Amino acid sequence: MTQRLVLIAGGVGGAKAAEGLAQAAAERGDHLQIIGNVADDDTFYGLQVSPDIDTLLYSLSQRVNRSQGWGLAGDSNRLQQQLALLGASHWMKLGDLDLATHLYRTQRQQQGDRTSDITHSLAVSLGVTTPVLLPTDDDLRTWIKTSEGWLRFQEFFVRERCQPAVEAIEIRGLETAQATPEAIAALEQADVILLAPSNPLVSIDPILKVPGIQQAITRSAARCIAISPLIGGQPIKGPLDKMLKALHLPCNNIGVAQHYQQTYPGLLNALVIDHQDHIDQQAIQAQGIVTFITDTLMTCQADKVHLMQQCLRWMDLLTTTPRSITCSTPPYASQTGAAPC
Repeated sequence: MTQRLVLIAGGVGGAKAAEGLAQAAAERGDHLQIIGNVADDDTFYGLQVSPDIDTLLYSLSQRVNRSQGWGLAGDSNRLQQQLALLGASHWMKLGDLDLATHLYRTQRQQQGDRTSDITHSLAVSLGVTTPVLLPTDDDLRTWIKTSEGWLRFQEFFVRERCQPAVEAIEIRGLETAQATPEAIAALEQADVILLAPSNPLVSIDPILKVPGIQQAITRSAARCIAISPLIGGQPIKGPLDKMLKALHLPCNNIGVAQHYQQTYPGLLNALVIDHQDHIDQQAIQAQGIVTFITDTLMTCQADKVHLMQQCLRWMDLLTTTPRSITCSTPPYASQTGAAPC
């Protein structure tokens, strides 16, 4: 029977999960929609830039620069070089072809168009058939309080290369934000909701904390599974370790589970962790979350598809009762047999 899937995703980890899930869902005949993070958005060179949404679109259209995980393959940086020659600020690296996306988005916004509609148009132009939805059309911004003061997320992540010590995280704009009707409908009708192996604090929280999003999940009958972004107690990429420490949480999968349970009680049916972190299993399950173990590193398309196939198989074994846990002995994935890369 066809299932309705929703992936909540941000960052490069979210884009990788989106690629794998799009293929896995197509093979099963399931219907997939993706809700992306917009709190990393910012204005650069007078243009509206949406890094996480564009990475999703470029990845799903097979146009992404694989070597760096973002931007367009084969792009050039002549504009950046000229800005450097002029002595202008140029720390936010945007490729020349990539700039067309930001120009198009900015022009449409200036005409008064909804950002959701603009995103849909970009997806159609790029040949992306999987719906990429926004959690809100309102402005959200993630700010990081550091040892050097408050920084916008891209200032912290790109300009400062995540070096300053993290003291606090704030998502500004939530008090006035409204969820998009597309995101609400997708979540209410979902059979399975997957939280990508994205940073929970700056990629997943800015989606789940939009007013109306959690309520839509509660109204659904969806089973919910999250994939931890940690392997061997370390993030594959990014500053999650620093951020967990700032929130006084352990930098391991137990800390990830604690964050989800404390912030969204009863949301998760299950958490997927890597084989290297099997030691965390018992403590996570003590929090009331079924724990599945497999290889979670996604280095190629076969890895991405295999991981998503595993998640969907496990979700099929859980009851459809909203956020109830009935698997006392989870069927751990002992096999690592993804197709060779």
